Amino acid sequence: MVVINHKGKKINIPAKKVSFFSTGLIFRTKNTKNLWFRNLPKGNFSLTSLFVFFPFLVLWLDEKNNVIDTRIAGPFKLSIKTKRIFSSIIEIPLNKRNIKIINFFVGKGNI
Repeated sequence: MVVINHKGKKINIPAKKVSFFSTGLIFRTKNTKNLWFRNLPKGNFSLTSLFVFFPFLVLWLDEKNNVIDTRIAGPFKLSIKTKRIFSSIIEIPLNKRNIKIINFFVGKGNI
């Protein structure tokens, strides 16, 4: 579970902690757990969704777990990135279990 801050509000997101070297959502089903890549080398590198077969929400966080950018990533995108410097990422599959979290960040009916 990770507590993050977004626009002055706190939200708890159930997420599995994974290493920088994890493959993330690649080759997983859309009903997999949310993944939290923490303690990343501070910087601005891109993600890929090659071999991810479903859309997902990406949250880029700073060192204090403040959301600095969000994006819905589609399947099979070569590069997904933000222009901001970040220190951790949460990947949230778009599924029924995550509907409240997704609506919080994206808004109802905006997917």
